[in-house]
Amino acid sequence: MFYPLFTPQFFLTFTATNHMKFIYQTWWKVIAVLLVLSTFYTGLVFKAPRLPIIHETIRNLYFHVPMWMGMLTVFVVSVYFSIKYLQTGKEEHDLASVECVNTGLLFYTLGLLTGMLWAKYTWGEFWSGDPKQNSAAIAFLLYCAYLVLRNSIDEEQKRAKISAIYNIFAFPIMIVLIFVLPRMTDSLHPGSGGNPAFGKYDLDNGMKVAFYPAMLGWSFIALWIATVRYRIRLVENKKNAIN
Repeated sequence: MFYPLFTPQFFLTFTATNHMKFIYQTWWKVIAVLLVLSTFYTGLVFKAPRLPIIHETIRNLYFHVPMWMGMLTVFVVSVYFSIKYLQTGKEEHDLASVECVNTGLLFYTLGLLTGMLWAKYTWGEFWSGDPKQNSAAIAFLLYCAYLVLRNSIDEEQKRAKISAIYNIFAFPIMIVLIFVLPRMTDSLHPGSGGNPAFGKYDLDNGMKVAFYPAMLGWSFIALWIATVRYRIRLVENKKNAIN
């Protein structure tokens, strides 16, 4: 059965045993690969605006921002499954939530690295202590603490419950740190501290052809990685139960 993306039915097919068929379907994975590959072509070949200081580094917009979008996508899914675990107590929901966080941290790291690389060529330093950078680092540590918390609790149900509660509250804090606080102070980062975002003055039609497919493609890739990790975790748990 086909479910529209980003609906409760879609998220249920992601984890529920009787809806596992969706995970094995290939159509959305093919779309993810095609979208990302198209981004490499359109992003590197199509003409980009020649802006002062930024110049050709603006093409990093096709990778840096979509990495964050992939991160946000799986973090949203992880919160959904944390809520589902608190409602049902099913282990599958806890596993889905933690693997989404693991995948989100991967894309978080990629977003930080691409951002640091971009900062080096435009601001002169990999890390200049910009409010956006500092807030992103704090939010990253917030989610690292989530994993430390899980590993510090041995009892499974207690670990899952505390982790779910932590995850539910960590997400809005992360949103505030990354998207709200930097806007309230001076920042070199576009869209923060009165500094206009790219889309408001220079995201022309040529860039949109690469940018929007990249946002969707990397979000699909993040979901794909999360489903693979989830399936691996299910197999490991079954093997442990047998032993």
